[in-house]
Amino acid sequence: MIKKLIRRILGKPQQAADPTQPVVLGPQEHGINPELVSNNAIRVTQTLQQAGFKAFLVGGAVRDLLLGVKPKDFDIATNATPEQVKALFRRAFIIGRRFQIVHVMFGQDLLEVTTFRGAAKEAAPKDEHGRVLRDNTFGEQHEDALRRDFTINAMYYDPATQEVLDYHGGMADIRNRTLRMIGVPEERYREDPVRMLRVVRFAAKLGFEIDPSAQAPIPVMAPLINNVPAARVFDEMLKLLMSGQAMACLERLRSEGLHHGLLPLLDVVMEQPLGERFVRLALDNTDLRIRQGKPVSPGFLFASLLWHQVLEKWRAYQAAGEFPIPALHQAADDVLNGQTEKLALQRRIATDMRDIWAMQPRFERRSGKSPYKLLEHPRLRAGYDFLLLRCESGELDAEAGEWWTAFMEADGPGREELLARKPKADGEAAAPKKRARRRRPKKESATGAAGDNPTMAGEHGE
Repeated sequence: MIKKLIRRILGKPQQAADPTQPVVLGPQEHGINPELVSNNAIRVTQTLQQAGFKAFLVGGAVRDLLLGVKPKDFDIATNATPEQVKALFRRAFIIGRRFQIVHVMFGQDLLEVTTFRGAAKEAAPKDEHGRVLRDNTFGEQHEDALRRDFTINAMYYDPATQEVLDYHGGMADIRNRTLRMIGVPEERYREDPVRMLRVVRFAAKLGFEIDPSAQAPIPVMAPLINNVPAARVFDEMLKLLMSGQAMACLERLRSEGLHHGLLPLLDVVMEQPLGERFVRLALDNTDLRIRQGKPVSPGFLFASLLWHQVLEKWRAYQAAGEFPIPALHQAADDVLNGQTEKLALQRRIATDMRDIWAMQPRFERRSGKSPYKLLEHPRLRAGYDFLLLRCESGELDAEAGEWWTAFMEADGPGREELLARKPKADGEAAAPKKRARRRRPKKESATGAAGDNPTMAGEHGE
């Protein structure tokens, strides 16, 4: 019923006259700069071709090359089977259950090699919603092109001849900045619901418009994402958030109705001015680092996205009478447990998130040995950057971030001076002063003036 309604409104999707015959584009027509191609990618295609196989760069790498962007990853498609590919390379590993692929390693550089996929078989294992569970059917190159999701990802580039093979009008769609699905969108989304997340990511990242026939089924079919394994959803969410256009991706997810269940309380955060500012600052910072080629910590990213949910629960537990530190740990547990059902957060990432959150109360202790102990924390830099985000968003006074910046940059005497100048606002910091007065009652006036005496304050602090 849904399919008929969508087709009646939008008409049948455009099909190539002969999808088995590609349009061959030469260097003058496609304009790819060969210098943007990885030497290791060329090495893989050459090795396969010299062994008598076909081999092409494919997918996002070709799309990025056509857009004049150096690809971050290079995928290769070939008519060699996974076992034949593995036999040609010293460090090659067959992985995957749904569809077998080969990872070829050159040092830290990983290239993904896939065998041309054949026409989908009706007998392929599927779940009750139509999602393909396993499909290792190999086939011809034109069948492989038909199996790909979007026209802009279904082009093949041969570094040896510098030719692009275009089976489904992908070049025209790149020029028109349009995301168009190959085949019937409803069927393709049902085969793999993650494609709905991919179309949003590509639209936001590339600034492309989604073809109406591909966009129309998304709101109706969005619940199918609930049937996808949590690990796959997490992988796609991570790609989305580290696309360099994270905020645009999240906004597009919301506009397409795809955000429900991925980050369940994100809408609540985004409706609060303080929470929205914090999330925007965190994502803008992430986008900037990615554009500058700097590393980004997934733990820091997810800790930022979920912080205001932790903060709300933390305050609630304290209001109920719980002590601050146990309250924070309980709040973190609640939020992480709530997300685990939808996002398979890796243990390492969840540990990084807990460390970043747990450090935040420690930044409030600016007396005695506490600041020095915090300097030894292995995740100090992440926790400090998180503190600065809290200050910049208005959650904390800017003075807190300024004090820690100065403390981290100062030498020994400078740090002692900062400890002396800082008013002893927390209860833990007040206790040493009283003990000092009891031990040396005759020097009470000198101790009282310690705030103006860096040396004395440093002695008390230590």
